[in-house]
Order: sequence, then structure tokens, then C-alpha cells
Amino acid sequence: MSFLSSIFGSKSEASDKIVVLDKKEYATAISGSKVQLVDVRTANEFSGGHIEDAKNIDFFNQANFEKSFGTLDKTKPVYVYCRSGARSQKAARKLLAMGFTQIFDLKGGYSRWS
Repeated sequence: MSFLSSIFGSKSEASDKIVVLDKKEYATAISGSKVQLVDVRTANEFSGGHIEDAKNIDFFNQANFEKSFGTLDKTKPVYVYCRSGARSQKAARKLLAMGFTQIFDLKGGYSRWS
């Protein structure tokens, strides 16, 4: 175990439950039945364009983030994205800690989608 992994923990557990999908895979996955699709960008970013049917839950508003995700079904897959992919990865790790078991992230974020 490296020094850094001993400090920050291993990513293997997270990577087993957080799946990063490319644009095509993500589009296919969210095109089916009603899915839990969440844009974790700010309201201002969301209003500038977003994936159809996405719900906006701002990652930076932590109190609202936890409350809003608390209303979603933790046993069903949740699809998250942000602008470039970094914020949604942080959100995905937080969702793991909240008890979500199937988390899918859009590789490259909304900037790759549009």
C-alpha cells in the first residue's frame, strides 16, 4: 500500500460501485424507463443547458444536496454529471457514503455531452 493510499484510502471500493460511462453508453442508459438523472452543477450552470429530464441538485449546497438526494431511491441506479466530471466524482463518492449502491457518472461531464 502506498503512502498516499494509506492516507486517503483505496479507490477500489468506490470504483466497484461508481461506473464512469462515455457519452454513448450514458445516453443509452438514460434513454430507457424513468431514471434518477441528476445534474450536480449550480443552478446558474443548469439554466445554461442540461440533459433533458435531469434534476438539478447543486453539489456545493451541501445541506440541500443531502436533503434532495435523501428523497431518491437508494436501491435504484442514479446517474450524475457535472461540467467536466470532477465534481460528479466527488458527488458519487458522497452518494456511496449516503448508501447509494449503483452510481453512474458521465465521462467528461456536460461539456462532452453538448
